[in-house]
This record gives sequence, C-alpha cells and structure tokens, in this order.
Amino acid sequence: MKRHGFTIGLVGSFALSGIVHYAGAAFIGSTVQFIISAIAIIFVAGFLGKATESVAHYAGERVGGFLNATFGNAAELIISIFLIKDGLFDVVKASITGAIIGNMLLVLGLSVLLGGMKYREQTFNVKLAGHNGSLMLLAVIALFIPAAFTRSLTSNETINLSVVVSLILIVAYLLWLFFSMVTHKDDLTDPVVEHGEAPWSKGRSVFYLILATVMVGFGSEWLVGTLDAFSHQFGLSELFVGAFLIAIVGNAAEHSAAIIMARKNKIGAAIEIAIGSSLQVALFVAPLLVLLSMLFGKTMDLVFTTYELIAIGVAAFIAKSISQDGATTWYEGVLLLVVYVVLGIAFYLV
Repeated sequence: MKRHGFTIGLVGSFALSGIVHYAGAAFIGSTVQFIISAIAIIFVAGFLGKATESVAHYAGERVGGFLNATFGNAAELIISIFLIKDGLFDVVKASITGAIIGNMLLVLGLSVLLGGMKYREQTFNVKLAGHNGSLMLLAVIALFIPAAFTRSLTSNETINLSVVVSLILIVAYLLWLFFSMVTHKDDLTDPVVEHGEAPWSKGRSVFYLILATVMVGFGSEWLVGTLDAFSHQFGLSELFVGAFLIAIVGNAAEHSAAIIMARKNKIGAAIEIAIGSSLQVALFVAPLLVLLSMLFGKTMDLVFTTYELIAIGVAAFIAKSISQDGATTWYEGVLLLVVYVVLGIAFYLV
C-alpha cells in the first residue's frame, strides 16, 4: 500500500508539474509553479534514491554512486548546452560553480550529518579518499590557471589556453576512471555488502535508474524555469541564483539520493555521489562544455570570476580535510554546512 501510494504521488506530481510548465504559466503565479515543481522533484528524488540503492546492491556502493552522479550530470550537461547555444556563458559558469560547491559542501555535509546522527562513525575506503583529495586540488589548479593568466593574454590566446586545458582535464579524468575502475579497482572499492533483498532485478534497477534520471532532467528544467520570475519577485541577484538556487533545486534529486544512502550506512556511495559528482563537473563536464561551445561559433573560456574561484577553492580545502581519513562523524557534516552557509551569505550580498 505504501509503495502504491508513492507511485501515485510520483506520477501525479510529475504530470502536474509538466502541465503547469507547458500550459499553466498564464493562469498561476511563479511562486505556485515553483512549489508544484519542487514537490515533483521530492518524489523523483525518492525514486532516484531507491534506484541507486538497488543498483548499488548488485554493483557495489562506488559503482552505484558513480552511475547516479553521471546520470545526474548528464541532465545538467544537456541544460547547459542550451544555455551555451544562447550565449549565456556567465550563467553556465555560475551553475558549474554552484554544482561543485553544492555537492562538496551541501550534499556531502547533509549526508555526513544525517548519516552520523544515526551511526556514531561511518567509514569508507581511505585510499579512495586520498585520491579524491588530490583530484580536488587538480580541479582547483586547473580552473585557477586560466583566470590567473588571462590579463597577460589576448582574448584569442585565452580561448586557446582554455581549449588546451579542457582537453588535458578530460584525458586526466578518463585516465582516473581507468585507474580506479580497472587497474586498481580492488584497492579503491569497498567489498559489496548485502543489505537484504534488492527491490528490483538487476536489469530493472538499471532501467529505473535511467528513467529516474530522465525525470530528473525534465523536472529540474521545469523547476529552474520558474526561478527567473521567482528571483525577480524576491530581489535575488543573478550570481546568487546561478551559483546557489539553481544548484540546490536543479540537483535536489541527486542530493536526496546521497542522503538516503548515508542514512542506510552506505557512506561510500553517498561520497561518490557528492565528491564524485563535483570532480566530474570540474574535470569533465566543464571542459566538455568548452569544446562543445566551439560548435556554436563562439567558444566559452574557462575563466571564472574571483568569487567563484574562492568558493571552489574553499570547498575543496574543507572537503579534502574532512574526508582524507576515510571516516566521518556528524560534526564534520556541520562544518561543511557552516562553510556553505557562509559562502551563500557572501554571494547573496555581492
């Protein structure tokens, strides 16, 4: 009965959100549209979390988390391509910043806090934690260099530098996947632990994960579509909306999936969703967007603002500090959330 009720809520709220998006704009206000879309995202979040958990049951926590992060970022990538096509490079960069710091601070922070409130200490692969920390530093360095040298370069030279750095980052990320998933898989993957029976078969679990991701893509786009009028109504700045609101509501489903995994003492999958997603955005999605922008006649550079670079650097520093020992407690989650709130206030006041 409980599962049946959830299914009705999922289908009903998602359908209503779509109807409101395509036909209801002229009849209801932006605030009501935002609330309806947010409710739909909550139901989709539960569906995505359950699908991720089921996949992780068969493939292990790390693979399940990696698939969740990848499918979630695929939806972001599609939305960003449309923004690039319209020449909205600043919005794309702000959303990239928001995705990176949102995953490292908000998602990881909530996962560690809520998981730690149920379990005294949660552990994950310490070797993987060390490699994640190094990759975080690589992401910060790679995004800092174009901004640091841009004043000494012409616009064309800045574009060329951005393209070269993008190619290098994509190769580095693909080599990381080969290293962590193939040559050193046993060293970086926690053993598969059975937590009862999976709700679905292996094939159905993968199908539901893909279906949930598609629903996330549509639901997130509908929700983000309400933010322009919503932000103007409440006097929110474009930087704050791009770096925080879009990142929070646009990725609410993936956020919830990580929290669900942490509450089930599967902190390895939660960390893969949070930190793994941040690394994927910084080392693969952002560089790929630079290359794809070349197809539209105007190339996007990798030059982020000082505020964005500071936020990314601070997020990487605190996340590396907390995760490097391979164990987490609830208070470490508080520390991550404190940093996120401080950055949010600063971005709001800018």
